[in-house]
Order: sequence, then structure tokens, then C-alpha cells
Amino acid sequence: MIINETFFQLEDQNRLLIQTILASQSYQNYVLAKKQMDNCPEVVALRKVFQAEKDKFERISSYGEYAPGYREQQRSVRSSKRTLDLNEKVAAFRVAETELQQLLDEVGQRLAQTISNEIKVDAGNPFFETGNYGCKGNCHG
Repeated sequence: MIINETFFQLEDQNRLLIQTILASQSYQNYVLAKKQMDNCPEVVALRKVFQAEKDKFERISSYGEYAPGYREQQRSVRSSKRTLDLNEKVAAFRVAETELQQLLDEVGQRLAQTISNEIKVDAGNPFFETGNYGCKGNCHG
């Protein structure tokens, strides 16, 4: 790597991009939603219940359907996870998290596209579409 004026310009632009993202409404919403979720006693209790149910299930899951109470424990884990996910604070956090992830995905796509339209960027979301990227179905065989 050659450290010259171009490197320092890129470094400065990188810092500016980071500052812009940290000042964005998406990031602010994410931080606020996370703080509210983490400080909510109901969410803390729901997490403990979910973790306890999950731990119980993991102890018997290797035996599969032969373990006594396997189906009941499996349902109990799913039920506690659903209760946690449907909590207002958790749901708000998930929405904020998805919004921030979309922003980051778009930044990654734009950076890659600036260099070349041939660069493939894994946005982590199969429904992410801001342009005509990727292999168009021809790269899998």
C-alpha cells in the first residue's frame, strides 16, 4: 500500500461518510430503539424466559422426537420467542435495525457501483433492490 495524498483524501472521505451515517436519522432511531428495548424490564423478563426455554429445548433436541416432551418444549420455545418478538419495544428495535441495515446496504452498493457495475455486493437481504446488480441468475451453473 502506498501512502500518499490520495490515501489521505480517501481516509478523510471515509471519516466524513462515517460521521454522516452516525448523524443520520436511521442511526439515531436505531440507538434510541435499542436503548428503550434494553432498558425495558418487560423485555428483560421476556428474554430470560425465552433463554430458559431455549436452554431446556437444547438439552433434549439432540434426541429429537424420541425425547419425552420434545414437541411441547419445541412449542414452548417458539411461543416464548414469538412473545418476545411481538413486544412493542422489540418490534420497534427490529424496524429501526432493518432501516439502518438498508442504509448501510445502499452505501455498500453505491460504493461498489462507483468502482464497477460488475462488483457483486452481498447486501444480506434477498429483497434488496436499488439497481440491476448481481449475476442475473447465470452464475449458478
